[in-house]
Amino acid sequence: MDITIWHNPRCAKSRQTLELLRNRGIEPKVVEYLKNPPSQDEIRRVLDLLGIHAHALIRQGEAVYKDEGLSEKTGEAGLVEAMVHHPILIERPVVITGEAAKIGRPPEAVLEIV
Repeated sequence: MDITIWHNPRCAKSRQTLELLRNRGIEPKVVEYLKNPPSQDEIRRVLDLLGIHAHALIRQGEAVYKDEGLSEKTGEAGLVEAMVHHPILIERPVVITGEAAKIGRPPEAVLEIV
């Protein structure tokens, strides 16, 4: 099974999730999404796999959320576009398999799909 993690090495939860996977003998493809942002299509696919709307994947506490004028009323397309241009807005980490995705908060949550 191919497993990918959208990883931010500066984030404790992201590091804990990666370590948890590796401790279970799983070596995921590590995508540092701040350096290599996902495309709109990739974000939409992950949203579908997560079964959530874009707003649930947004980190509302980030300054760019307010700076860009985003809110609960921002539509799906606008939020996806904002995540492409400002990947810091993407909740982390996200673990993705071919059939499912899970946000690693708490890190153990990803064990449901691997």
